[in-house]
Amino acid sequence: MENAWTDFCEQINPAVLNQKQLSSFRDAARFQQSFLANTEKRVLLWIATKIPESINSDHLTALGFAGQIAAGVAYALSRWNHWWLMGVIACLAINWLGDSLDGTVARLRQKQRPRYGFYVDHMIDSIGALALMAGLAFSGYMHPYIAIGLLIAFLLLSIQSYLATYTLGEFQLSFWNFGPTELRLLLSIGNLALLRWPTVLKVHYRLFDIGGIIGLLGMSAMLIFSFGRNTYRLYMEERLP
Repeated sequence: MENAWTDFCEQINPAVLNQKQLSSFRDAARFQQSFLANTEKRVLLWIATKIPESINSDHLTALGFAGQIAAGVAYALSRWNHWWLMGVIACLAINWLGDSLDGTVARLRQKQRPRYGFYVDHMIDSIGALALMAGLAFSGYMHPYIAIGLLIAFLLLSIQSYLATYTLGEFQLSFWNFGPTELRLLLSIGNLALLRWPTVLKVHYRLFDIGGIIGLLGMSAMLIFSFGRNTYRLYMEERLP
């Protein structure tokens, strides 16, 4: 009966079918369990109440995207002048402001668009990650292969998260108490350390190469753990008789 109804709608009035799909859409539960989540939420709510009505969530999304692209450019420019590393920190702060505030403002004003926001935000995150890693690879502070590895690990974690959102109805904003804000802080601290110690140990390993390998191992462990946990959960929930 359902197939006949669907076929009828597709042939006679596609808008009816589209309305049915919209009404059946269910926003996923959001889980944010990072170290700074509670403090960050209070700060974001306070800032959101001060933002003029003329500035909406789309403006903030664009600001966050611009900040991440600019951070990648600043990393690339640091190849010739290491003080651009300070510019990266400023750009990451702008990225945090826009990327974290857009959803907060939309929820505070009751102007949420769950499908639009989810799709646009995470496509922008993927493009921004590409720009950031490209800048790092070009900077000379990290081996290009390590930067590529980090990008691949980030994209695989993102794919895992999006598939879990669809299949389980749960959107994880953090892994093992680490979220985007903590990662930005770690990267900023790394930039400050890089100004003082571009290499470590007597064998002169690049600081960001060591940090990148540690990050790559950590992200790989997160991916394997999440994949195994979600696979087991889905298997148990859909066991065959």
